[in-house]
Amino acid sequence: MKLGIVIFPTKEIQDLANDYRKRYDPHYALLSPHITLKESFEASKEDLPAIVKDLQEIASSSSPFEVEVHKISHFHPTNNVIYMALQDHPSLTQLHVDLHKPPMLQHERKYAFVPHITIGQQMPDDELHDIYNRLKMNPFHFTFLVDRFHLLYQLENQTWTIHQSFNLGG
Repeated sequence: MKLGIVIFPTKEIQDLANDYRKRYDPHYALLSPHITLKESFEASKEDLPAIVKDLQEIASSSSPFEVEVHKISHFHPTNNVIYMALQDHPSLTQLHVDLHKPPMLQHERKYAFVPHITIGQQMPDDELHDIYNRLKMNPFHFTFLVDRFHLLYQLENQTWTIHQSFNLGG
């Protein structure tokens, strides 16, 4: 089964992100706006109880923290992705690191951890630059409390759903 671990921002931020995603993200219908803590990975159903146990331990040893969405950015030329950038936060980075510890959670990472909320992807270069240049003029400043993360699994129709949520601090 394919799993992933994410944080969902507040409804206000999700609504704003979805205003753009409807137009610029072909994955709009597959998963709500989110911050990816751990990219998708394969695991067997037999491994799921051990993964859940590891995630419970990580969540209980982590405290809630606030993060700040502070600007629009992009990953061009590596990927044609436009996103809401999050200010670096040590607790967020540590949570990401903890979610990649062996034995159950160790998986190869494709990219360096850049906390963000995708609002557009898989677009031609000229469209990406046009949209980015328009959006970077707008103020994007939000803060929200991260008090939980979610283990997701992918359904046969490619959509993602929550398997279990984990509250920080137990």
